[in-house]
Amino acid sequence: MKKYVIIVAGGKGVRMGGEVPKQFLPIGGRPVLMRTMEAFHSYSPEVCLVLVLPVVQQAYWQELCEKHSFVLPYRLADGGETRFHSVKSGLDTIPADEEALVAVHDGVRPFVSSEVIARCFDEAARTSAAVPVTDVVETVRHLSADGQSVTVCRDSYKLVQTPQVFSLPLLQRAYAQAYVPDFTDDASVVESLGHSVTLVAGNRENIKLTTPFDLMIAETLVNKS
Repeated sequence: MKKYVIIVAGGKGVRMGGEVPKQFLPIGGRPVLMRTMEAFHSYSPEVCLVLVLPVVQQAYWQELCEKHSFVLPYRLADGGETRFHSVKSGLDTIPADEEALVAVHDGVRPFVSSEVIARCFDEAARTSAAVPVTDVVETVRHLSADGQSVTVCRDSYKLVQTPQVFSLPLLQRAYAQAYVPDFTDDASVVESLGHSVTLVAGNRENIKLTTPFDLMIAETLVNKS
């Protein structure tokens, strides 16, 4: 069964506080997005990469590829108005009748491990839908509408990561739906069809780089690798 990875990279870097989109910021001397794509290539060179980028960012990306001699093969799709529309654009590059598993991954999660990728693909091959998660280690409080809060059992919650992996027919059916704001990730889109997802163990290093503090952590992780 063929394996695809749709890498969604449409961030504008607002919370980073700079003009350069966060997926292009350097960690250890190389752009975040390149490290993310290399993580999947390291898992398996046979995985087909589909990169989804806003049209206005594609020329800059090509400049970075030339500067860093980045030559991994990939398909390029145009980013959409929302993450939902970007994933749908990436899906359109995959033959509709192919027997395949499709992973969807955030472009700013460069530290996903090969073990997690393998677990997600293996579980999706069995159940059609697999999502990596990690445990909540902080105390969690639930806020009510009146401003009050109460501690809840953290064992009842998980932190969701990517890649989220699905069978191609299931993901196609999910993204044939009309967009609604409640679609915060691919699992939520698939679950709206009534299809359950299976949780697998993620890796704590697989953080989503969103703030300057995250970049500091990223530099530490790169230096330790």
